[in-house]
Amino acid sequence: MASSPAILPISNPQTISSGDSQPPVATPAFRAFINNITETVRSGLSSRRPWSELVDRSAFTKPESITDAAGRIRKNYSYFRVNYLTIIAVVLGFSLLTNPFSLITLVGLLAAWLFLYLFRPSDPPLVILGRTFSERETLGLLIVSSIVVIFLTSVGSVLISALLLGAAVVSAHGAFRTPEDLFLDEQEAGASTGFLSFLSGAASNAAASAAPVVAAARG
Repeated sequence: MASSPAILPISNPQTISSGDSQPPVATPAFRAFINNITETVRSGLSSRRPWSELVDRSAFTKPESITDAAGRIRKNYSYFRVNYLTIIAVVLGFSLLTNPFSLITLVGLLAAWLFLYLFRPSDPPLVILGRTFSERETLGLLIVSSIVVIFLTSVGSVLISALLLGAAVVSAHGAFRTPEDLFLDEQEAGASTGFLSFLSGAASNAAASAAPVVAAARG
């Protein structure tokens, strides 16, 4: 009796091609972006002043006038600016933790920006519920969603309230903390006078370091 011919395995071309398809998120680029943000925050925190110096009770006196208080705030911010920004960040984080809806909404919005636009390859296009969205449509949808979330829900009021509370705490400390014992010459020579200069500088550095990573992810 003749034996039956051997059956050769046949691979499915669609299965092979789907295994080689581009991942929905560029993982190495996302990891590099997180590393850049971590290094930026770590380098910023390394320049903070000792907290014991910030809360030295013997250095608190009542300002003589509004002009004196404004001068103290400016000098203390120049010296304690990293500590002050840390306090504002803690107040903001605590406010979000006590408002789970706002926290979950912001995390979801941030995840949408990261995984649907910034670190998602442009090919293949985004498909949601059977509808294909172009890159421009995805960007427009994310912008509209951000405006709705921040300005038409409780998220905006939580953020504004937390920032105002943090700024009030920082301003009160700066007004009553006597800056005479601080070494301000070097700080005032190298620091900008604007209150948001540190934030804008940090944001510019983070954006500059992240730009090549995002470009590689979307390429």
